[in-house]
Amino acid sequence: MTVPTEPSAPLTSPLSPTQRALADAVVDVEKHVASTGWDAPTRVFALVSTQAALAAEPELASVLPPATVQAALTDPTHLTSVEQDGLPDSGSLEDLLASIIWPEAVSGAAVVVECIILPPSAEAHIPDDPAAALVFLAEHPDRQDVRMAVGVLRDGASWCALRTRANDSDADVATGMSLVPGLIEALRSTFV
Repeated sequence: MTVPTEPSAPLTSPLSPTQRALADAVVDVEKHVASTGWDAPTRVFALVSTQAALAAEPELASVLPPATVQAALTDPTHLTSVEQDGLPDSGSLEDLLASIIWPEAVSGAAVVVECIILPPSAEAHIPDDPAAALVFLAEHPDRQDVRMAVGVLRDGASWCALRTRANDSDADVATGMSLVPGLIEALRSTFV
């Protein structure tokens, strides 16, 4: 499924055009997933050049928002996200990402995953038993539900967008190049 998105508002930091396109794509993917609510499964997106996609399949112009088509006409770095349906079953996010190899037409990828974080003081009390650990996490009063959207390009560029359930607003999404280093590296490994 292609995620229809309008071009995002310009970011204030000085980014290269390619980095800005990735940042916009990751923020748009996070907003798209946020619109479906919390407690969602992991979602994976291919990031493709919008110009190349329109050249290969001109009928996409009728599916994408007009502003996206217009942006692609003037911006060769513009990216379109394509959600990957039918992901293989896997025991972990690491296993899922290890099973993905992207074709050359894919410029980058994004993954959106939810997790629970605790303050460092609580981590020492997490039970060793996995079932008991899940109960502990779910019931801990200081837990924070976090949605992480991470995107990378073939050239190694990365961008992250983080939203907490406690501050569930587009205005409160934290963004940056390296907010989730482990997930960035795991996603980069899909482009070997």
